[in-house]
Amino acid sequence: MDIQKIGVIGAGQMGNGIAHVMALAGYDVVLNDISQQALDAALSAIQKNLTRQASKGKIDQAEVDAALARISTTLTLADVGKTDLVIEAATERETVKQAIFEDLQPHLLPHTILTSNTSSISITRLASRTDRPERFMGFHFMNPVPVMQLVELIRGIATDEATFSACHAVVEKLGKTAASAEDFPAFIVNRILMPMINEAVYTLYEGVGSVKSIDESMKLGANHPMGPLELADFIGLDTCLAIMNVLHDGLADTKYRPCPLLTKYVEAGWLGRKTQRGFYDYRGEVPVPTR
Repeated sequence: MDIQKIGVIGAGQMGNGIAHVMALAGYDVVLNDISQQALDAALSAIQKNLTRQASKGKIDQAEVDAALARISTTLTLADVGKTDLVIEAATERETVKQAIFEDLQPHLLPHTILTSNTSSISITRLASRTDRPERFMGFHFMNPVPVMQLVELIRGIATDEATFSACHAVVEKLGKTAASAEDFPAFIVNRILMPMINEAVYTLYEGVGSVKSIDESMKLGANHPMGPLELADFIGLDTCLAIMNVLHDGLADTKYRPCPLLTKYVEAGWLGRKTQRGFYDYRGEVPVPTR
């Protein structure tokens, strides 16, 4: 099918990034959120990020203006239904995602494809709560969306080939690379990445190393661009914990048990960069380790 208009639900960091790359690739985008403040902040972030790309010579001003003109915003979920492809990028809680798809269902076009940007939740289970499990799949972007080149495409048990092909064509038009993943907890990237981050937190929890020594060891010893604790702060410690819980519950293996220290940080509201404190304190000019 020919996808021309795309709905994005959730205007946070992932949602505004998805809207950005879709509009830049020539798609008309309807961006939805429950908060006008979030929509205004998203448009501001998209404009800032497009302007940054232009300043680096990656795109020109005409492309910036055209991309911004393709994005409309709405507080009404029903407006998203009149699109060819919906990408849900709301908070990583299954009950929230299920409620969104249930509320959206009466407003969908017959051919609309539904997708979720979930980083770990079962696509098959989400699809089963809709009227079109064959036209439902996982469409998982990496953060930050305009920079990262990978998109995980995850088939649910009922996803048909036409849906996969249509989504794969969108990824190609974005100039990104699609990785096909099976519908098992956390898919590919987070199945490998999150246990590494969790193990880094255990290494801190058990006193094997400090925040600084752990991150420096992985940056200089394994050539990682960011240390695992620094990366956890960037992702959000609540998101890391949620994915570890999905792995632990879904695979029933003790090796995925979330570190108690990770749980403690989340309980404290120290979620990383977005709250100014996590494994580092970001309230000063330079991030300072909190342990």
